[in-house]
Amino acid sequence: MKLGKVELCHFLQLVALFLCFSGMSQAELSRSRSKPYLQSGRSRTKRSWVWNQFFVLEEYMGSDPLYVGKLHSDVDKGDGSIKYILSGEGASSIFIIDENTGDIHATKRLDREEQAYYTLRAQALDRLTNKPVEPESEFVIKIQDINDNEPKFLDGPYTAGVPEMSPVGTSVVQVTATDADDPTYGNSARVVYSILQGQPYFSVEPKTGVIKTALPNMDREAKDQYLLVIQAKDMVGQNGGLSGTTSVTVTLTDVNDNPPRFPRRSYQYNVPESLPVASVVARIKAADADIGANAEMEYKIVDGDGLGIFKISVDKDTQEGIITIQKDLDFEAKTSYTLRIEAANKDADPRFLSLGPFSDTTTVKIIVEDVDEPPVFSSPLYPMEVSEATQVGNIIGTVAAHDPDSSNSPVRYSIDRNTDLERYFNIDANSGVITTAKSLDRETNAVHNITVLAMESQNPSQVGRGYVAITILDINDNAPEFAMDYETTVCENAQPGQVIQKISAVDKDEPSNGHQFYFSLTTDATNNHNFSLKDNKDNTASILTRRNGFRRQEQSVYYLPIFIVDSGSPSLSSTNTLTIRVCDCDADGVAQTCNAEAYVLPAGLSTGALIAILACVLTLLVLILLIVTMRRRKKEPLIFDEERDIRENIVRYDDEGGGEEDTEAFDMAALRNLNVIRDTKTRRDVTPEIQFLSRPTFKSIPDNVIFREFIWERLKEADVDPCAPPYDSLQTYAFEGNGSVAESLSSLDSISSNSDQNYDYLSDWGPRFKRLADMYGTGPESLYS
Repeated sequence: MKLGKVELCHFLQLVALFLCFSGMSQAELSRSRSKPYLQSGRSRTKRSWVWNQFFVLEEYMGSDPLYVGKLHSDVDKGDGSIKYILSGEGASSIFIIDENTGDIHATKRLDREEQAYYTLRAQALDRLTNKPVEPESEFVIKIQDINDNEPKFLDGPYTAGVPEMSPVGTSVVQVTATDADDPTYGNSARVVYSILQGQPYFSVEPKTGVIKTALPNMDREAKDQYLLVIQAKDMVGQNGGLSGTTSVTVTLTDVNDNPPRFPRRSYQYNVPESLPVASVVARIKAADADIGANAEMEYKIVDGDGLGIFKISVDKDTQEGIITIQKDLDFEAKTSYTLRIEAANKDADPRFLSLGPFSDTTTVKIIVEDVDEPPVFSSPLYPMEVSEATQVGNIIGTVAAHDPDSSNSPVRYSIDRNTDLERYFNIDANSGVITTAKSLDRETNAVHNITVLAMESQNPSQVGRGYVAITILDINDNAPEFAMDYETTVCENAQPGQVIQKISAVDKDEPSNGHQFYFSLTTDATNNHNFSLKDNKDNTASILTRRNGFRRQEQSVYYLPIFIVDSGSPSLSSTNTLTIRVCDCDADGVAQTCNAEAYVLPAGLSTGALIAILACVLTLLVLILLIVTMRRRKKEPLIFDEERDIRENIVRYDDEGGGEEDTEAFDMAALRNLNVIRDTKTRRDVTPEIQFLSRPTFKSIPDNVIFREFIWERLKEADVDPCAPPYDSLQTYAFEGNGSVAESLSSLDSISSNSDQNYDYLSDWGPRFKRLADMYGTGPESLYS
């Protein structure tokens, strides 16, 4: 009859308990032969009890406290005078002791994997005096292990790799399982390994956990990854043992076991003959089932008639062979090319050379297509030379271009004016002869780089470009001059024959043999008594003094004309004036003061005084500007400001009325009698400034009451409302302008005028002024009849 897992565990627990009880019985009967224990107030007695250790099974699941062992002393007579106490690890919390009998029990479930043993101390005390009757003894309670922990793979799940095509028995990876049970007690921690998933490709060593290949020639290209399940079981794999599993992912790594192969045996590509050099013609690729470095390719042209025209390189990213042009294509010269291209692995594995050659070849045919090409110059660069003295219209050189196509279209020439902005040159459109169009100056521009355009007559869009470098040859057309502006000084205490200045000359021309200058004084300056010139024959000259006793008070500046001649053919010359100042020098000949006014300076104004005067002038200018600005701001603006109260404005319009026609539209009686019937109430806060023209005495004419009342109502509303526009502005429309010969003839102001002016002359102006004569006449005799 076989025992199950639970029954086996109970059986092992009973065996362990039996062994523990046997050990306890032996412990109780054992006597110590150690040194006697001296207790104060008593005679020396021998130590009568001692114990080494107790054993307790872990994982006890009973409801009653687990009996551990019994403590007993020979001093104990069983009359209850002795009590036992327990101290140390777990005392009172895990382990308790019966103070009368000395029985020890465990009150909690114990786990060996948490703590394998406990160290405690036991002591027997006199119950009355509470003094020890035996020395304190230390003992150990060990937790007896049972198989309650399964093996675990702490590092799982695992990943590993092994090269493809590896032989049988190649080690892949080692897995390790740990068991928390006691490895020194029984087989609870003895683990064996087995493979649950992954056969027949892999196997595992039962004791070591090393996984190995079990099949030869595993091909990555067929299957590159395998998932294995490994089991670890304790109790040496016997029934009732606990087990744990883990997964192992094995990846087959690539080896170079596949040669490259072109998908096709031949390729054909069409390219235009105008394709530039270094352009890509085609991309071809040999297939390789391998990956990474094992799939890296090398391409080369092994045969064909385009070895010097084309080249092939490899794209590092795609492993493609890139065919590019090395030289210009010409359909008229050759219409097609054939290339034989080989592809091979960069790094072949010697182990697999037996599978066949690790290279392959294919044929590539390139067809050149004809295109309409622009004209081609016979030379990429035309160097030319011309003297700067050449006449306008002289021939400099000739360029030539032709149409490379089979049609051989005529060519016309022109100059790209972006390269000849000043239009120094012309070109004959038919012959390509270049001539001068302007006078040339080498010193302005020594080399002219121009571009000549050649266009097909039949197709002007086809333009070829040629480059011409025209070098201007030098002639002696520039006179020499001083190399710099010299600041020459002579000391008042200078001695005769003393060199005061060394001069040199420059010339814009560039003779082939270099410059050679000759210096001398002009004819007028040769006989001067102050300075002389010495030509040093090395394109320099020295200025020397002829006398001593220079004085600034007598003459502070001398002008010395110097004649310079170059060595050109014909030679050119120039006269340059050297300014020499007389200075006061120190003992070393260093100039201190060169101004003749230095002697009269104390009599003048000092620098501080000049600064003060300038400051005053500037202050006055600032004040003047402020005054002008303030006056301008005080002027009233022409545009009315809404926030400003505008008063006493007379707005006049120089519009001449229509005479009698103006009064025929409505009855003007209300306007005429406005001031007669009612008194005008003027505003006291405004001083009237309106000057009325003199008018004759008003003649009474019947009024229009409705019109008069309407105007008075509106006038009263305007006088009462201070916010109504135009804000105290009296607008008079009775003035027709200064340009009228008769001045103002309006009747609006006439009624308010007290003038004695005589208007009888209106009767003499004719029928058109009859109405005015009636209004302004002095009597019935003035009426027009």
